[in-house]
Amino acid sequence: MITIALHDYPIYVGSCLDRIREWAAADRYSQVFVFVDSNTRQYCLPALEPFLDAGRYTVVEIAAGEAHKNINTCQQIWNTLMYFQMDRSALVLNLGGGVLGDMGGFCASTFKRGVDFIQIPTTLLAQVDASIGGKLGIDYGQVKNSIGLFRNPRAVLADPVFFQTLPPRELRSGFAEVIKHSLIASREQWEHIVSITDLATVDWPTLVAPSLEIKRDIVAKDPFEKGLRKALNFGHTIGHALESQALETTEPLLHGEAIAAGMICEAFLSQQKLGLPEAELDQISQFLVRMYQPGVVAEEQSDHLIALMQNDKKNRGSAINFSLLPSIGSVEVDQTCTREQILESLRYLHACRS
Repeated sequence: MITIALHDYPIYVGSCLDRIREWAAADRYSQVFVFVDSNTRQYCLPALEPFLDAGRYTVVEIAAGEAHKNINTCQQIWNTLMYFQMDRSALVLNLGGGVLGDMGGFCASTFKRGVDFIQIPTTLLAQVDASIGGKLGIDYGQVKNSIGLFRNPRAVLADPVFFQTLPPRELRSGFAEVIKHSLIASREQWEHIVSITDLATVDWPTLVAPSLEIKRDIVAKDPFEKGLRKALNFGHTIGHALESQALETTEPLLHGEAIAAGMICEAFLSQQKLGLPEAELDQISQFLVRMYQPGVVAEEQSDHLIALMQNDKKNRGSAINFSLLPSIGSVEVDQTCTREQILESLRYLHACRS
């Protein structure tokens, strides 16, 4: 097990579920509530329950999926906590992916002005993306994570045992955030990643821990996303718009699938704006196309995509801001791109798939 120490909470990486015994002990908390969705109740809760005291915890189940990450689901959670008379000395365990972690943490942080919570991310995406930074929230008006707050958990348990429950598509989705961390901060990590051909054979703790350390170092310097932390948004300005638009269709994208497409587009913008070497753009694009086979964007969808980008919370005024790469392993934030440049990047994505 690897322990990554942050300023006010630890992240445990590896076989670490036994650490929950000390956190959920009766002398620390009056009640324990385990938030699950319909998938994690079936596939992940059995792995956690042996480390919980029988009769001392209450399971709160919500529907699975991004479509339920909204205020209506929060109201259901708050109503359940009221019914069970949760007090401010209780502990919440969020057992799930990024949707449940974001929303469960948001509900715990706002109920009775806040109760302690622990994140137990069950997907690769949640382990490397949502484990650090304390960003919690829900979607509102088709805009991802537009209602929320910053609040840190008491601890994070990132155990790869849960990856055995994931479909290959979900594992590949989470891998996109590992790729992103390497591209913005570690050429050495990127050179290791680009050699991977089969995710089924990866030793995940050796990738998860360095990825978390990259995010930890960035968040420590900019906890409230005023400057450097925007580096973590590489691939996300276009990626979030693609993800939001796909939610309106019968074929929604997983987060990492959308971000992979966004990274291709934003690597192209990096070459245009900051001079990312052509060879590095080609390497990034070819690897992401091989891993994700991203779809193309129809010309008639472009205006709607740009409208979604204009609602991105990183923007200032009417400008659409990006975090872009001058070279692999480095990043520059607050890079404004025009509508035509964005459209050109979408055409580049189309060309990569041809």
